[in-house]
Amino acid sequence: MAERSYAYPSALPIAGHAVGFNFTQHMRSLCDDLAARLPELGHIDMSRVAIRFCQARIRSRHGIYASLTPLRFAGGELLSRRRGRMWTVERLFDDAGREMLYLLSFYLPRFTERPLEEKLSTVMHELWHIGPEFDGDLRRHPGRCYAHTHSQREYDARMDELTRKWLELAPPVEVYEFLRWDFRSLEARYGRVYGQKIRTPRLLRAG
Repeated sequence: MAERSYAYPSALPIAGHAVGFNFTQHMRSLCDDLAARLPELGHIDMSRVAIRFCQARIRSRHGIYASLTPLRFAGGELLSRRRGRMWTVERLFDDAGREMLYLLSFYLPRFTERPLEEKLSTVMHELWHIGPEFDGDLRRHPGRCYAHTHSQREYDARMDELTRKWLELAPPVEVYEFLRWDFRSLEARYGRVYGQKIRTPRLLRAG
Protein backbone atom coordinates (compact mmCIF):
# COMPACT_ATOMS: atom_id res chain seq x y z
CA MET A 1 0.00 0.00 0.00
CA ALA A 2 1.38 3.38 -0.98
CA GLU A 3 2.04 5.83 1.80
CA ARG A 4 -0.62 8.51 2.03
CA SER A 5 0.18 12.17 2.28
CA TYR A 6 -2.04 14.64 4.11
CA ALA A 7 -2.76 18.32 3.87
CA TYR A 8 -4.69 20.99 5.70
CA PRO A 9 -6.53 23.63 3.71
CA SER A 10 -3.13 25.39 3.55
CA ALA A 11 -1.82 22.36 1.58
CA LEU A 12 1.30 21.60 3.62
CA PRO A 13 3.82 19.65 1.48
CA ILE A 14 4.94 16.20 2.63
CA ALA A 15 8.36 14.94 1.56
CA GLY A 16 8.47 11.44 0.07
CA HIS A 17 10.76 8.58 1.12
CA ALA A 18 11.94 5.47 -0.67
CA VAL A 19 14.69 3.69 1.31
CA GLY A 20 14.33 2.21 4.78
CA PHE A 21 11.45 0.94 6.93
CA ASN A 22 8.16 2.82 6.50
CA PHE A 23 6.69 2.47 9.97
CA THR A 24 3.37 4.18 9.33
CA GLN A 25 2.73 2.17 6.17
CA HIS A 26 3.27 -1.09 8.06
CA MET A 27 1.11 0.15 10.92
CA ARG A 28 -1.67 0.95 8.46
CA SER A 29 -1.57 -2.58 7.06
CA LEU A 30 -1.84 -3.93 10.60
CA CYS A 31 -4.79 -1.67 11.47
CA ASP A 32 -6.51 -2.57 8.18
CA ASP A 33 -6.29 -6.25 9.13
CA LEU A 34 -7.53 -5.68 12.68
CA ALA A 35 -10.56 -3.75 11.45
CA ALA A 36 -11.31 -6.33 8.73
CA ARG A 37 -11.10 -9.43 10.95
CA LEU A 38 -12.69 -8.28 14.19
CA PRO A 39 -16.44 -7.55 14.19
CA GLU A 40 -15.85 -5.34 17.23
CA LEU A 41 -13.85 -2.99 14.98
CA GLY A 42 -16.00 -3.45 11.90
CA HIS A 43 -17.33 0.12 12.11
CA ILE A 44 -13.87 1.57 11.42
CA ASP A 45 -13.02 2.84 7.94
CA MET A 46 -9.24 3.08 8.07
CA SER A 47 -9.19 5.16 4.88
CA ARG A 48 -10.45 8.03 7.04
CA VAL A 49 -7.97 7.50 9.89
CA ALA A 50 -4.67 9.33 9.45
CA ILE A 51 -1.61 7.58 10.94
CA ARG A 52 1.57 9.35 11.97
CA PHE A 53 4.62 8.82 14.11
CA CYS A 54 5.94 11.35 16.61
CA GLN A 55 9.45 11.43 17.99
CA ALA A 56 9.51 11.00 21.74
CA ARG A 57 11.65 13.73 23.29
CA ILE A 58 13.20 11.38 25.83
CA ARG A 59 14.44 7.91 24.85
CA SER A 60 12.68 6.13 27.69
CA ARG A 61 10.23 3.25 28.01
CA HIS A 62 8.09 5.37 30.32
CA GLY A 63 5.46 7.71 28.94
CA ILE A 64 2.83 7.72 26.23
CA TYR A 65 3.14 5.05 23.52
CA ALA A 66 0.23 5.95 21.26
CA SER A 67 -2.82 8.21 21.13
CA LEU A 68 -6.00 8.76 19.16
CA THR A 69 -7.12 12.30 18.38
CA PRO A 70 -10.79 12.75 17.38
CA LEU A 71 -11.27 15.42 14.72
CA ARG A 72 -14.88 16.14 15.66
CA PHE A 73 -16.62 17.13 18.87
CA ALA A 74 -19.21 15.08 20.79
CA GLY A 75 -21.77 13.53 18.48
CA GLY A 76 -19.61 14.18 15.43
CA GLU A 77 -20.28 17.93 15.48
CA LEU A 78 -17.97 20.30 13.63
CA LEU A 79 -18.66 23.15 16.04
CA SER A 80 -18.65 23.43 19.82
CA ARG A 81 -19.42 26.36 22.12
CA ARG A 82 -16.92 26.89 24.92
CA ARG A 83 -16.87 29.90 27.25
CA GLY A 84 -19.27 31.78 25.04
CA ARG A 85 -17.34 31.25 21.79
CA MET A 86 -17.76 28.81 18.91
CA TRP A 87 -14.82 26.56 18.04
CA THR A 88 -13.97 24.07 15.32
CA VAL A 89 -11.13 21.61 14.69
CA GLU A 90 -8.74 22.29 11.83
CA ARG A 91 -9.71 19.88 9.05
CA LEU A 92 -7.30 17.33 7.64
CA PHE A 93 -7.39 15.77 4.15
CA ASP A 94 -5.37 13.08 2.37
CA ASP A 95 -3.89 13.55 -1.09
CA ALA A 96 -7.13 12.31 -2.69
CA GLY A 97 -9.12 15.03 -0.95
CA ARG A 98 -10.70 12.60 1.54
CA GLU A 99 -11.31 14.21 4.92
CA MET A 100 -9.90 12.41 7.95
CA LEU A 101 -12.01 11.85 11.06
CA TYR A 102 -9.28 10.60 13.41
CA LEU A 103 -5.53 10.95 13.86
CA LEU A 104 -3.72 7.87 15.21
CA SER A 105 -0.25 8.62 16.61
CA PHE A 106 2.65 6.39 17.66
CA TYR A 107 5.55 7.71 19.70
CA LEU A 108 8.94 6.39 18.60
CA PRO A 109 11.18 4.90 19.72
CA ARG A 110 9.15 4.44 22.92
CA PHE A 111 6.37 2.37 21.32
CA THR A 112 8.84 -0.03 19.69
CA GLU A 113 10.57 -0.83 22.99
CA ARG A 114 7.60 -2.82 24.35
CA PRO A 115 7.03 -6.60 23.94
CA LEU A 116 4.99 -7.75 20.94
CA GLU A 117 1.83 -8.51 22.90
CA GLU A 118 1.87 -5.10 24.59
CA LYS A 119 2.31 -3.34 21.26
CA LEU A 120 -0.65 -5.18 19.77
CA SER A 121 -2.77 -4.43 22.83
CA THR A 122 -1.79 -0.75 22.60
CA VAL A 123 -2.92 -0.59 18.97
CA MET A 124 -6.18 -2.29 19.93
CA HIS A 125 -6.60 0.17 22.81
CA GLU A 126 -6.41 3.17 20.49
CA LEU A 127 -8.66 1.71 17.78
CA TRP A 128 -11.27 0.85 20.43
CA HIS A 129 -11.50 4.57 21.27
CA ILE A 130 -13.02 5.21 17.83
CA GLY A 131 -16.72 5.79 18.35
CA PRO A 132 -19.18 3.14 17.09
CA GLU A 133 -20.86 5.75 14.87
CA PHE A 134 -17.50 6.52 13.24
CA ASP A 135 -18.38 10.20 13.18
CA GLY A 136 -15.10 11.69 14.37
CA ASP A 137 -16.02 11.42 18.05
CA LEU A 138 -14.66 9.03 20.67
CA ARG A 139 -16.42 5.98 22.07
CA ARG A 140 -18.14 7.35 25.16
CA HIS A 141 -18.80 4.99 28.09
CA PRO A 142 -21.35 5.83 30.79
CA GLY A 143 -20.16 7.91 33.71
CA ARG A 144 -17.47 10.51 34.25
CA CYS A 145 -14.64 8.28 32.99
CA TYR A 146 -16.19 7.99 29.53
CA ALA A 147 -12.92 7.15 27.74
CA HIS A 148 -11.81 4.08 29.76
CA THR A 149 -14.92 3.18 31.79
CA HIS A 150 -14.80 3.12 35.61
CA SER A 151 -11.99 0.56 35.63
CA GLN A 152 -8.73 0.97 33.71
CA ARG A 153 -7.84 -2.61 34.67
CA GLU A 154 -11.03 -4.02 33.13
CA TYR A 155 -10.54 -1.88 30.03
CA ASP A 156 -6.98 -3.17 29.56
CA ALA A 157 -8.12 -6.76 30.12
CA ARG A 158 -10.74 -6.30 27.39
CA MET A 159 -8.07 -5.06 24.99
CA ASP A 160 -5.86 -8.07 25.78
CA GLU A 161 -8.84 -10.34 25.13
CA LEU A 162 -9.50 -8.75 21.73
CA THR A 163 -5.81 -9.04 20.86
CA ARG A 164 -5.83 -12.77 21.62
CA LYS A 165 -9.02 -13.17 19.60
CA TRP A 166 -7.38 -11.54 16.58
CA LEU A 167 -4.28 -13.70 16.86
CA GLU A 168 -6.48 -16.82 17.03
CA LEU A 169 -7.93 -15.82 13.66
CA ALA A 170 -4.46 -16.52 12.20
CA PRO A 171 -3.67 -13.21 10.48
CA PRO A 172 -0.61 -13.30 8.16
CA VAL A 173 2.55 -13.17 10.23
CA GLU A 174 4.04 -10.53 7.95
CA VAL A 175 1.26 -8.13 9.01
CA TYR A 176 2.56 -7.87 12.57
CA GLU A 177 6.05 -9.40 12.50
CA PHE A 178 7.71 -5.97 12.51
CA LEU A 179 6.37 -5.45 16.04
CA ARG A 180 8.74 -8.15 17.28
CA TRP A 181 11.68 -5.79 16.82
CA ASP A 182 12.71 -2.75 18.82
CA PHE A 183 13.83 0.49 17.20
CA ARG A 184 17.52 -0.37 17.03
CA SER A 185 16.71 -3.74 15.46
CA LEU A 186 14.60 -2.06 12.79
CA GLU A 187 17.44 0.36 12.06
CA ALA A 188 19.92 -2.53 11.85
CA ARG A 189 17.68 -4.38 9.38
CA TYR A 190 16.60 -1.47 7.17
CA GLY A 191 19.09 1.34 7.70
CA ARG A 192 16.54 3.87 8.90
CA VAL A 193 12.99 4.10 10.17
CA TYR A 194 10.68 6.73 8.74
CA GLY A 195 6.98 7.40 8.26
CA GLN A 196 4.26 9.98 7.94
CA LYS A 197 4.60 13.10 10.07
CA ILE A 198 1.49 15.22 10.47
CA ARG A 199 1.08 18.43 12.42
CA THR A 200 -1.57 18.15 15.11
CA PRO A 201 -4.77 19.87 13.92
CA ARG A 202 -5.45 23.04 15.86
CA LEU A 203 -8.56 24.20 17.66
CA LEU A 204 -9.81 27.27 15.77
CA ARG A 205 -12.25 30.00 16.70
CA ALA A 206 -15.33 29.86 14.49
CA GLY A 207 -17.08 32.94 15.78
